[in-house]
Amino acid sequence: MTACAVVAALLVLPVLGAALALRWCYAGDPAVDARTRGRDAIWLGHAWVDGRRTDADLSVLATRVRGTGIHDLYVHTGPLEHDGSLDPKRAPGVADFLGRARAAMPGVRIQSWLGDVVAPEKDGLHLDRQDVRDRITASAKQVLDLGFDGVHFDLEPVHDGSSGFLALLDQVHALTAARSAPLSIAAPQIEPVPMVGRVSFALTDHGKWWSAGYFAQAARRVDQVAVMSYDTSMPVESLYGGYVARQTTLALANTPPGVALLMGLPAYWDDTPTHRGDAETVRAAVRGARLALGPDGRENFGLALYVDFAATPDHWAAYRDGWCV
Repeated sequence: MTACAVVAALLVLPVLGAALALRWCYAGDPAVDARTRGRDAIWLGHAWVDGRRTDADLSVLATRVRGTGIHDLYVHTGPLEHDGSLDPKRAPGVADFLGRARAAMPGVRIQSWLGDVVAPEKDGLHLDRQDVRDRITASAKQVLDLGFDGVHFDLEPVHDGSSGFLALLDQVHALTAARSAPLSIAAPQIEPVPMVGRVSFALTDHGKWWSAGYFAQAARRVDQVAVMSYDTSMPVESLYGGYVARQTTLALANTPPGVALLMGLPAYWDDTPTHRGDAETVRAAVRGARLALGPDGRENFGLALYVDFAATPDHWAAYRDGWCV
């Protein structure tokens, strides 16, 4: 064997091994009772709170939600300014939406989805600064005062090990707990094998994964974690489903029993290096999550659809048929 062949084998064999492992995770039949626990969620775009969505749109949404396990709506209310503040002019229709949504979907919990990009990787929030964390906390209070039932943060990319993010969660959780409101976060994927996150970051300067330990630290500081289990670069549906199964197993192992865990479903189409629409399907994600959940009796587990304005009838059908029936 030539030197080039040896090098090629050293590069290819681990990839093939990983692919076989993911395919194995996707094998078998899901447990019969691995079905919705009525703890599911959906991310809703900004159009619901700026006046673009109509009563007819709300009626369609309510019809789609009815009979499913959806309990939480994450409604985009930001984005936050880079200093952590929230401009109230961004969501002039909040009060009207909350009233109409509660009438159309009784019992559904409506959380304010607040997000922004995060420094140092992006020109955005500096979570290591106390004044920024204070303004984000004030923004959380602002949306609770508007009538939202909870606060959902989607701050990206938070690098693995960020102490500023953990400090922010401690600070905001004290506020939400005092108001008997949930604090929820959208979390990155957990590194599928130890140290791969550090290697990836060293090569790309991009924080794609959290370590299992850091994920657990963040999860202990909130009431609900929704894992963004999409944009995985998986090339085919079976490998993506196996990857979601692996992510679900890791997330279950690192989320405290008292914290609700949701796995994200890719209810959108794209064809990029990080997301292949014919591979990352709702159907595969649902099946992967069910395989990992197994007969586990964990009640505070659910699935979360991303995102309403891109979800097609086929996405909704895959969620319903695979998880809610």
